[in-house]
Amino acid sequence: MTATLQGISSMATRQVLNELAQAYGQRTGHKVVVESVGGVDAARRVAAGERFDFVVLAADAIDKLLAGGQAVAGSRVDLVESGVAIAVKEGAPRADISSEEALRRAVLAAETVGYSTGPSGVALVKLFERWDIAQDLQGRLVQAPPGVPVGALVARGDVALGFQQLSELIHLEGITILGPMPLAVQINTIFAGALCATSQQPDAVRALLAFMASPDAAAPKRRNGMEPA
Repeated sequence: MTATLQGISSMATRQVLNELAQAYGQRTGHKVVVESVGGVDAARRVAAGERFDFVVLAADAIDKLLAGGQAVAGSRVDLVESGVAIAVKEGAPRADISSEEALRRAVLAAETVGYSTGPSGVALVKLFERWDIAQDLQGRLVQAPPGVPVGALVARGDVALGFQQLSELIHLEGITILGPMPLAVQINTIFAGALCATSQQPDAVRALLAFMASPDAAAPKRRNGMEPA
């Protein structure tokens, strides 16, 4: 009887990891359980030495855990590439986001703009600064609490225009996804997995991560709004 592999991830990869864990379990008989929380919280818990077998986070967060010794050197495996999409409340007018300039106008016209605590949210704020509109948006930017999808705020009407990983928007009701950000300003994040230093099952984790990076995992990734890395 094999022991359960316990992982932790950010919310962006929750759906795809659950699907891949189930597929891996059916294939190997190895039970895989993934706890998905806010990415900052996940990184903090791994850094604090909480026991997990593997961790899946944005690649830069994985690199920090590798540098700190909380993840095993050489174990990083890039899994998915995830882009940001834009959503409004279901039934609301559809803003034009077809170009960089159209998106800039849509952001300036929005009563409130929602973004996440994750790397995509940081990059979005930097984009607003580059557009020189950050000052204009003061009081209108709404950051979702850790672990809370921006889309949930959009669905409730708390946010008029919401930005988040497509993977976190496509399963939510009550919103309309306008589409991805224009290619000129699209924000892409690589999510990677790594073996945690606290794991007592390193070989099993490496086999799991290899499966998650294999061609067999491509279809579930695309179903959940991501692309293989």
